Amino acid sequence: MRTLLVFGASGAVGRFLLPQVPAHCQAIPVSRQRRAGWVCADLGDSGAAWPDADAAISLGPLDAFAAWLKRRADRSLRRVIAFSSMSADSKRDSDDAKERAIALRLTASEETLRTISAARGIALTIFRPTLIYGAGIDRSLAPIAKFMRRWRIAPIPVGATGLRQPVHAADLAAACVAVLETSATFGNIYALGGGERLSFRSMLMRMRAENSALPVPIPLSVLAVLARSGSINKAAIRRLRVPLIADNTAAARDFGYAPRPFIAGDVLPVAQAQS
Repeated sequence: MRTLLVFGASGAVGRFLLPQVPAHCQAIPVSRQRRAGWVCADLGDSGAAWPDADAAISLGPLDAFAAWLKRRADRSLRRVIAFSSMSADSKRDSDDAKERAIALRLTASEETLRTISAARGIALTIFRPTLIYGAGIDRSLAPIAKFMRRWRIAPIPVGATGLRQPVHAADLAAACVAVLETSATFGNIYALGGGERLSFRSMLMRMRAENSALPVPIPLSVLAVLARSGSINKAAIRRLRVPLIADNTAAARDFGYAPRPFIAGDVLPVAQAQS
């Protein structure tokens, strides 16, 4: 029986992962939210009593997990799956200093995990997902869908031709299960996108149709003015014309990764859409 610590279990991917945990694994969910049968702790709490485990899946902040693993005195862990982000690459050369700092922090955390894993004999796999959706709690697409549903209007940036590849949280959860015992994935970093690439504008138009919202074209020049005023991140506006996509080839080859196309109706689960 493999004992599996699941960090960030209450997040978008965790909600889909826990029901998929294989029968030969005893999952121990970890979250800062207090729930029956879960470990309620903060990764930064050096005094927390952590249960023994031989595997861990990190679905939360990568830097916090890397620091936790570095402090951990117990050396029983033999398998780690950790989520980074495509921002490690897409924001590396951003005009925005805060975004560059995010990319640097992600890559530094990835390197810390690789160094520790090599020293301790841990089989490490890192995922870099694109836009995650599917649980209604993400900070990218869910707020846009909620705005459309509440106000029945859909701001559509004109000229937002940059490709996007939203990935369903359930597909990322399935990826965790698929790689858990797959040795071909040990030591690798995988970019993980959804099963469909579409322009930012097309993605919003699908969400508009799902939420019965009136499309309102917004020229990029207007967004540029708002960016100069500080209301909107300038780098984010520039990326509307830039493709932010993942090559799923290696993941498909190594563990059969086959994500679904973008489903606008899953951005907000039914219960949230009706509230």
